[in-house]
Amino acid sequence: MTLIKKLEKLPPKREEIETLDILRQLSKSSTALGELKGIAKTIPNQAMLINAVVLQEAKDSSEIENIITTQDELYTALSTSINQPLQIKEVINYRKAIFLGANIIGSQGFLRLKDVVELQKTIIENNAGIRNMAGTVLKNDKTGEIVYTPPQEKAEILDLLSNFLDHFNITDTEILPLINLAILHYQFESIHPFYDGNGRTGRILNILYLIINGLLDIPILYLSSYINDNKSEYYKLLNKVNKNDEWENWIIYMLKAVEVTSNKTVEKINSIKDLLERTILIAQEKATKVYRKELIELLFEHPYSKIEYVVERLGVERKAASRYLKKLEEIGILESQKIGRETIYINTELIEILKRN
Repeated sequence: MTLIKKLEKLPPKREEIETLDILRQLSKSSTALGELKGIAKTIPNQAMLINAVVLQEAKDSSEIENIITTQDELYTALSTSINQPLQIKEVINYRKAIFLGANIIGSQGFLRLKDVVELQKTIIENNAGIRNMAGTVLKNDKTGEIVYTPPQEKAEILDLLSNFLDHFNITDTEILPLINLAILHYQFESIHPFYDGNGRTGRILNILYLIINGLLDIPILYLSSYINDNKSEYYKLLNKVNKNDEWENWIIYMLKAVEVTSNKTVEKINSIKDLLERTILIAQEKATKVYRKELIELLFEHPYSKIEYVVERLGVERKAASRYLKKLEEIGILESQKIGRETIYINTELIEILKRN
């Protein structure tokens, strides 16, 4: 039986979204997120961190949609010109969309409807835009049962999106930002404005909202790994809000995702910092003639590196760049791998850190 329930505009009733249990979890989540924001500032070259975390998020978020890839496949795709299968291209497109969103927020400080459409277009690579035909329903993958019917008419979808963006862009709302993050994520997924890519677009909007509200400076917190680990709970709680306006457990779930993911990201950053410091010391000791701080940072910004990257970053000739990379391989910092006609130099210890869940 099709469940049809009119999606209400934001905000929900205050008493439903600020219960004692929600506020207890909010305190833990805010502390963890604050620690992440602080420690991220201690990375000397933040591009190292952004590149690593964004690619992990692209992989995890796509996995929620059953698009399965590996870290190695993705870094290979980014560093070579070899034709890649569709699932790899989709993950790379998601990565492009994250950077696009971060650039938009960095330049204008807010999102317009056309920006959201552009994010989805980048992910999916089509121009379908906002849904304009009735008939879209969400079904249980296993049983085929219709579990939710989103708004059908384009006018209603656009009206709800306008309301959504009003609450997304306002930074002085009475609703506490992390609680509002959970509400906004629910609302966007329930509007379901596109034929495809709603989940991935919504997960990008999460990080952009945190940046708009000053809770993070750079795009390094993503909730997809937590959602992957607790996927059935995610959909169950989402549906309970849709059916019965049961906000409390949904908001606590999203706040818990922020706490757990923040703590994991802090651990990962500390591991990366330790490895960077050890790598610098090894290079200074064993590769004195080729050591340059910018070279080592490059290997952390691009764990799959090649001669062209070194030439561009350091402004040296190919022969010198090749010598640098070979020397770093000789002392155990890198491992080379032939992929097609190209030689790729892999920062294997960093890759192992990035693979850890």
